Amino acid sequence: MGKIEVTGMEFYAYHGCMEEEARVGGKYLVDVTVEAGLGKAAETDSLRDTVDYVAIYSIAREEMAVRSRLIETVAGRMACRIKDLNGVHSGTVIIKKLSAPVGGVVHHVSVTFPF
Repeated sequence: MGKIEVTGMEFYAYHGCMEEEARVGGKYLVDVTVEAGLGKAAETDSLRDTVDYVAIYSIAREEMAVRSRLIETVAGRMACRIKDLNGVHSGTVIIKKLSAPVGGVVHHVSVTFPF
């Protein structure tokens, strides 16, 4: 079993419970880690024998574009789609919301969604 990580994906999206978040939007970072059997790919050097990280990025981009009130919802949608990719056994989706409106200075708030 091995891991494939796609980290630091940057998106501008409109998630949040506040009306201002829906209008103005904000910056998000997404990290995805998948556990998969990588032995066959190491032998064959073929993309069909591994998890395509371009597909992971595409799923993240598509789901970040669908407005939701909660980043938990977005992470759950991503996880459901990513776990169905060929060869994926398990993994995690982490969404970091930069400059969240919490009434003080924070770098980010995040949610980690295992699958």
